[in-house]
Amino acid sequence: MTRPYIKRLSFTLLDSITDKDPVVQEQVCSALCSLGDAQPDETLHACEEYLRQHDKLAHPYRTKILRAMETVLASHIHDVDKDTAGAVILLASSEMTRTKELDCDWQQAASSILVAVGKRFTNQVMEEVLSRFQPGTLPHSSVLHTLANLSVSNAFDMVPFLPSVLSTMLPMLGMAKQDALKVVFCCALQHFSESILEYLANLDQAPDPTVRKDTFGADIFGAYDVLFHHWLQSRDAKLRLAVVAALGPMSHLLPSERLEEQLPKLLPAVLGLYKKHAETFQISKSLGQILEAAVNVSSRTLEVQLDALLVALHAQICVPVESSSPLVMNSQKEVLRCFTVLACCSPDRLLAFLLPRLDTNNERLRVGTLQILRHIINSAAVQMEAKKPFILSSMRPPLLDTNDKVKRAVVQVISAMAHHGYLEQPGGEVMVDYIVQQCALPAEEPEKPGPDGEELAADSVRAVSIRTLYLVSTTVDRMNSVSVLWPYLLEFLTPVRFTAALTPLCRSLVHLALKRQEAGADDSLIQYNSNANLPSPFALTTRLLVVSSNPYLGDGRGAASLRLLKVMHQNIHPLLGQRWETTMPVLLEYLDEHTEETLSLKEWEEKLLVFLRDTLAVVSDNIWICQLSQEMCKQLPSYSGTPQEKNFLYKCIGTTLGAASSKEVVRKHLRELLETARYQEEVEQEGLACCFGICAITHLEDTLAQLEDFVRSDVFRKSTSIFSIFKDRSEHEVERMKSSLILCYGHVAAQAPRELVLARVESDILRSMFQCFNTKVLGIKVETKDPALKLCLVQSLCMVSQAMCSSAQASSFHFSRKAELVAQMMEFIRAEPPDCLRTPIRKKAMLACTYLVNLEPALEEQAQADVIHSCLHSVMALPPEPEGEDGVCQESLYLDTVRALEDLLTSLLQQNMTPQGLQIMVEHLSPWIKSPRGHERARALGLGACLLEFFLEHLHVSMLVPFHNLGLLVGLFAPRCADTWTTTRQEAVGCVYSLLYLQLGYEGFSRDHRDDVAERLLTLKDGLVHADPTILFHTCHSIAQVIAKRLPSEQLISLLLTMFESLGDPDRNCSRAATVMINCLLKERGNVLLEKVPEIVSVLRAKLRDTQEEHVLPAAQHSVYLLASQHCEAVVSSLLGSPLPFDSHTCALWRALAVEPSLTAQVLELLLEKMSKDVPFKESRAFLLGSTADRVATMLPLAATCALYEVLSAPSSGTAVLELYPQLFVALLLRVSCTVGVQLPRNLQAKERKSTSPARAARNLDPCSSAVDALQALLLRSGSQDVLRYVELEGGWELLRTSAGHEDGVAQLASSMAKYAGPRLPLVMKALGCTQNSVYEVQRITSTAFLAELLSSNVVNDLMLLEPLLDNLTARLKDSSASVRRLVLRGLANMASGSPDKVRAHGPQLLTAMVSGLDDGDEPHSLVALEAMVGLSRLLDLVEPWDLRLVLLHTTIRIRPFFDSEKVEFRTASIRLFGHLNKACHGDCEDVFLEQVVGGLVPLLLHLRDPQVPVASACKFALCMCVPHLECAELAAAFCKYLQEGRSVHFGEFLNSTCKHLMHHFPDLLGRLVSTNLFYFKSSWDDVRAAAPMFTGFLVLHAEPEQRTQVDLEQLIVALQLLLKDPVPGVREKAAETLGRLVKFA
Repeated sequence: MTRPYIKRLSFTLLDSITDKDPVVQEQVCSALCSLGDAQPDETLHACEEYLRQHDKLAHPYRTKILRAMETVLASHIHDVDKDTAGAVILLASSEMTRTKELDCDWQQAASSILVAVGKRFTNQVMEEVLSRFQPGTLPHSSVLHTLANLSVSNAFDMVPFLPSVLSTMLPMLGMAKQDALKVVFCCALQHFSESILEYLANLDQAPDPTVRKDTFGADIFGAYDVLFHHWLQSRDAKLRLAVVAALGPMSHLLPSERLEEQLPKLLPAVLGLYKKHAETFQISKSLGQILEAAVNVSSRTLEVQLDALLVALHAQICVPVESSSPLVMNSQKEVLRCFTVLACCSPDRLLAFLLPRLDTNNERLRVGTLQILRHIINSAAVQMEAKKPFILSSMRPPLLDTNDKVKRAVVQVISAMAHHGYLEQPGGEVMVDYIVQQCALPAEEPEKPGPDGEELAADSVRAVSIRTLYLVSTTVDRMNSVSVLWPYLLEFLTPVRFTAALTPLCRSLVHLALKRQEAGADDSLIQYNSNANLPSPFALTTRLLVVSSNPYLGDGRGAASLRLLKVMHQNIHPLLGQRWETTMPVLLEYLDEHTEETLSLKEWEEKLLVFLRDTLAVVSDNIWICQLSQEMCKQLPSYSGTPQEKNFLYKCIGTTLGAASSKEVVRKHLRELLETARYQEEVEQEGLACCFGICAITHLEDTLAQLEDFVRSDVFRKSTSIFSIFKDRSEHEVERMKSSLILCYGHVAAQAPRELVLARVESDILRSMFQCFNTKVLGIKVETKDPALKLCLVQSLCMVSQAMCSSAQASSFHFSRKAELVAQMMEFIRAEPPDCLRTPIRKKAMLACTYLVNLEPALEEQAQADVIHSCLHSVMALPPEPEGEDGVCQESLYLDTVRALEDLLTSLLQQNMTPQGLQIMVEHLSPWIKSPRGHERARALGLGACLLEFFLEHLHVSMLVPFHNLGLLVGLFAPRCADTWTTTRQEAVGCVYSLLYLQLGYEGFSRDHRDDVAERLLTLKDGLVHADPTILFHTCHSIAQVIAKRLPSEQLISLLLTMFESLGDPDRNCSRAATVMINCLLKERGNVLLEKVPEIVSVLRAKLRDTQEEHVLPAAQHSVYLLASQHCEAVVSSLLGSPLPFDSHTCALWRALAVEPSLTAQVLELLLEKMSKDVPFKESRAFLLGSTADRVATMLPLAATCALYEVLSAPSSGTAVLELYPQLFVALLLRVSCTVGVQLPRNLQAKERKSTSPARAARNLDPCSSAVDALQALLLRSGSQDVLRYVELEGGWELLRTSAGHEDGVAQLASSMAKYAGPRLPLVMKALGCTQNSVYEVQRITSTAFLAELLSSNVVNDLMLLEPLLDNLTARLKDSSASVRRLVLRGLANMASGSPDKVRAHGPQLLTAMVSGLDDGDEPHSLVALEAMVGLSRLLDLVEPWDLRLVLLHTTIRIRPFFDSEKVEFRTASIRLFGHLNKACHGDCEDVFLEQVVGGLVPLLLHLRDPQVPVASACKFALCMCVPHLECAELAAAFCKYLQEGRSVHFGEFLNSTCKHLMHHFPDLLGRLVSTNLFYFKSSWDDVRAAAPMFTGFLVLHAEPEQRTQVDLEQLIVALQLLLKDPVPGVREKAAETLGRLVKFA
């Protein structure tokens, strides 16, 4: 039966080979291969027969079948018998030669079969192939392909056939007329030749070691003659390439004399092909083979052809490359291989050809030549050894080329030269010089590759050169043995043009120096006598130190330079080695700890200067120091392009001159610096000034003398005289020079010893500074307008003033020019633009004034006021974020300026430490404190706090005097505690705190006294950090309480009057804070202001009427309370008549009614009565718009609901709310249910849309939202915040407002009530019980949903509510509303979680209700039935087994149809219930249920592929519950492994494992499982329909062959055939896969 069965399966699969989906086709082929793996002979026979029977099957499908056969043969060639092999050979031969088309996939597939069979049955295959390869007749092209491929795949067996094949083929060559056939002949000859060469190369392994090359010589030459003399001349490019590809390996088989004879014609012919073909790989490869063959026979002809060869090959290397494809690259490699062959046989002629071509301006020729040169240097090193000088001398022209490609090629050649000893030859230094020049190229940003294939910056000339230099220094050992790199590379350190190469140079030099030190101490010392061009130790030290000042430039040149400096210590000075061993690592470690972003250049420069000072101290040799300073001055012009480094060099010069003991040298260098400085450079000005300042530390007299001499010198006078002649051209240059000199004086004063500076300030320093600043024209002094000159003067004056103040003799020093300098500073400040902060002139001028005011004599009052006013206006009026001209925020400059202003004001206050002096300062600040601009207020409060703290710290009270202006000051600062700016609030509290302690100080308390009341302000200060108004104003109230307790009675009136003015403050928060503080003060200290109360209340009532500001309302609310106490109902009625929505005033008045509990209770009862007095809504029908009724809210209940919210939102209503809680809760809950979907009256809708009044409340007037808000307010006020928060977190409030989510929202509310407000439930439940007969269905649904959810909590047991609650719900099972009945079932099921211990007692009642729910109504998808299934799932584990047994079968049968329901909810619930039934029936009822488990196994497994995730999850659960019934440990383990919840299932792997265990333990179930699967072959879900045949296939895979009787194979195969026509490719794929597995039943 095997063969017919396999044939049936194979034919079924083969019929599907024409499927349109490629994946299905591949699966069909895979299934065929599976059949072939099990039964290779039968499968091959079936395929062979199918192809013979279906003669007209299209070629693509025949190809796929042939490919499948080839796969089977490749894997099982040793299992195939001879008969099968013979049949396959005949089929393949027939298929291969059926058509005369050339090179089609069909023929190739057939040919591949013959090659696969030929690996074992070589003779049979050759017999068949040779039968189609007869003398005198042109063979089919595929026959030739097959012979060629056979020779490649099985050379040892095929080569013995080749003599006869070649002898047969030779005559055919002349008969071939078609170019395509000629190509095939060429390919065959190529493969034959390669096979012969392989055979000859491995004769020791060959079956016939007597085979010689001569055996094939004559035949190969005969073929060569045809190919070369006839076919190579063809116009067909493909044929020519095929010919040349064959000629390469054939040339090795030609007799020597024949090859020598043919070379004069062969080589030119092959070279000629370069001109005819763009694709040259085969030409170059074949040419390389021919050249190797010629060299092997020592051909003399090669010398004659050499020039032509070189020209042609050189042109191939120089040809522009359009792409970097592997084929192009391989072609280049083959050409270079040809050059290697030529270099080995004719090195002289090769170099004579190549080297002159280096002297050309053609980029391509030069790059190509360099590429060849590099290759032969590496590949023919022995032959090039004697040619090194010649090659080096020829490299000079390319070194001058500026083209990047040429440069890169030159660097690569130099790299090759270095590894082969070229650089040690004379002229090698030129190559090193070139590499360094390329390293010094500017670093370029990475660019995208250009269209011509330009490399990225990573392969730029500079990058390649850097890598090459380092590699040459570190990997070529011979570089250390001679002075090629050491110390030659040192010459490149000091020239500026090599700056970009410093990092690689230093790294290479460090490596070389360390190597020299390892060799011996003497080797590392530099012999300057024999190396005149080397930089001196002073030049090296200066250069390396200066470039280290910007350490992260140039790939980290700072660390590289310092490391080189460290290893060069012996050559710099003998005493430095030990010291630098400790100091240098610290600097390097500092660089490692930072990055370019985190490093402070100022700190780093200071560390380097400390290092320099330490070095100079260690050397302590004046001659050496003077030489170093001379070298530093000499290098100054080199750094004109790098200002920062030049600035640092100036500092180094100052440090070095300071260490010099020769005054003549110091004067000389200072004079030269002044004469040669580039004054137009701002950075250089600063550097020059720093230099003079540092030098003045030890040489003050000489420094001042040189500055004075320069001012009087001809150089300075010539510069200033030019000004009068060429004013427009040289004015800027003169101003720059003056600025520099002024800065020099400032730095000298700042750095020099204080005791020496004070004596020279007025006589020398200031006189000279102003002499440079002021210009006289015709004897009249004219001040400059240059801001840079101003800034230099201000900065220098600041330094001079600071130096004077810090002197020990400053207190006795009388500064006569003080007033003049202060006035000058004020002019500068007033001249600054008021709307921006461009320069630090303000800051520097104020700092100068700060130091000046402390000097004698004191300033006059008017002068002080002018200083304060000018400085405040200059800083306070700046924009909130001062910006410079370039648009960059000058935050740092602004902060420094503010600090300078604070210092100045405190210095001025220190001159008059009295309440009056403080008042004067605050009066200047007052306009800014009340400014409408927040940033100005913040600045003013900050200054005020600073002044008060200073005043308090320096307070000295000699006698008890009143602090008469305390009330005014507190009234000014206190409202600022609620400013909209956080910083302002913080500063305001600090001001009040300071004022209260000032009052205590004036009352006689000591400075260290701490008042408990005043100290509370510090704890209250934290509350002002938050912007929350509640916290903010509560804190303000507490602050007012503190003020009230410490304020003297006589100050209260002035304080109140000042605060009343703050009610109109432009800052709304400050106005409200004033109100809070006024109320607090009235409450705390009203007894002293009794007569003023009516006036105050009248003012506040007037503001309520005239203004919309909310904070004015609290002043009038007390009056409303009194009125309501006397006329409650009238007030409530009138307020209810207010237009909806209530404006903010009305809402505030409602909240005022909740002040006193008894009044609040009356108001709430009245509002409940009003809310229930009218119907909640009326139904109206839009005219001519259909019959759907719209529900519109009635006005009175709506207004009462809004009013309830306002009253309940008042914190003081809590007592009354607790008293009326059940009535309020039920009324509002039912109000919510009646207003879901209810609309506002049209007049209110329009009013709400149009209303834009700011007085309107932000709350929504929607009827349902209003009721929900009121219910939330009730819960909050009754202390049920947890209920409110829980419902909010669960989204319950939003659900309550929607029709779709109302039930869930009610359930969440009930759940939170049971959890957090259990004691309130009895009364609430009692009130809800009365709604059972409500005329409104929505109310019945809401109350049922609430009561049903209560059963999910154990609290009903604790409160003994279970029995009445069950009775109430059971009675509602007969309700006409399906929704009510559904909710009743949900409630009964909730007992499983709320009262699980009570379920057993009520089991029959609960199961009866659930089973009746399954049968509720005739609707196939009844939601009541769905609820019953869900409920049963929850209850099953808790009921008595006997009770369950009574309903088990009925329930199982009732839910089984839902497994395949179209609705996902029903599938999920029914399958999950099935799982629970399995779980619950373990024990007594297992025998009843086992049959149901077996019947449900297939649906559950297949629905794991359900498109809905919940269904698949339910199947996982149900399967895990079912598996214990089967009593199979292996199956249970598999289910446990794969069906873990939360993890995805690898379905194929799981199903395979499951089927394996099922068939092992339950083989008798095979027929039943397969037949059930057949039902799902027609499933409407694609994935399930695909899973069913896969399930079947795995069952068959693991079934024993003897079980085949259980399966109706005919029915199964027919069903699978139908699935092979399924519209879904995935289904067809699985069907084909299963068909392949049916071989098991063969």
